[in-house]
Amino acid sequence: MLSKPTQSFYTIPSLLIVIAMGFFFKYYTGPAHEWLNDYGAAVFYEIFWCLFAFLFFRSGIAVRQIPLWVFIITCILEFLQLWHPPLLEEFRATLIGKWLIGTTFAWWDFPHYLLGCILGWLWLRQLQAQGYAKKS
Repeated sequence: MLSKPTQSFYTIPSLLIVIAMGFFFKYYTGPAHEWLNDYGAAVFYEIFWCLFAFLFFRSGIAVRQIPLWVFIITCILEFLQLWHPPLLEEFRATLIGKWLIGTTFAWWDFPHYLLGCILGWLWLRQLQAQGYAKKS
């Protein structure tokens, strides 16, 4: 007898979709590539972190708090881009450093972080609803 799908069953493919879309936007070269590379990818960055945290924290309270904490932490990381100590500069020089903490401060990142967290929150609500729907 097959067991019913769990929230992880839906969360992991969601993560894979968001990762693929984020990289597509980050390295897209067609029309409007500047916006997609810089800001569109930031939306998927926020959604990714919301989904990743949801793998570990799945309560109703977590669904509301995860996007808030993701927004706060990524805003801190954005401001951290104004600080250039040697250790951070070495990390930023690596590909993973560029992806995780960025290299250049931009005020326009903040509205896109907010949009990504709102979309992430909506996505988490759907995943949580799937989990509850499958229990009955």
